[in-house]
Amino acid sequence: MEVRPNPTEDNASIPQPHHRHAAAAPLKQATNSPIPVDTSSVSQRLQKELMSLMMSGGDLGVSAFPEGESIFTWIGTIEGGKGTMYEGLSYKLSLRFPMDYPFKPPQIKFETMCFHPNVDQFGNICLDILQDKWSSAYDCRTILLSIQSLLGEPNPESPLNSYAAALWCNKEDYQKMVHKQYFAGEAFES
Repeated sequence: MEVRPNPTEDNASIPQPHHRHAAAAPLKQATNSPIPVDTSSVSQRLQKELMSLMMSGGDLGVSAFPEGESIFTWIGTIEGGKGTMYEGLSYKLSLRFPMDYPFKPPQIKFETMCFHPNVDQFGNICLDILQDKWSSAYDCRTILLSIQSLLGEPNPESPLNSYAAALWCNKEDYQKMVHKQYFAGEAFES
């Protein structure tokens, strides 16, 4: 049985997933199941992240809490950053943590309508740290701050919303669309 280290405050000390080891010795691993999932250590990690967020996140314009009884499903909030076209707006997100978190990224979607080059009409987000640049060193606070930063600094070269990407150059029209979709979506939620 493989033993994993306990997550610590300094997440940088967490080793990368042991996929390389499994690939190096496929014959030894053939009869074993994949890395066992210890949901209690994942729950403990999420509890730590929740406490960390509660202590500092609100000051940074980000927050998140478990939705209902499950520690694996959260609702988050991001305030638009000062000096951005999203300033004064508050966005709700859903966060779903996989059983093998932090070795796999959570699934995060905007629940509030968000007009943005890297957010599609369904709230899906195109952000490298949620996909191929994921690291087990990231935590919920880091993710929310990265999404908050993405609002003010989109990547129009890799758009999910090509209309928003094209409009990004025209700041006045772009901001009108941000507010139009935000307030239309808010009325829709009510």
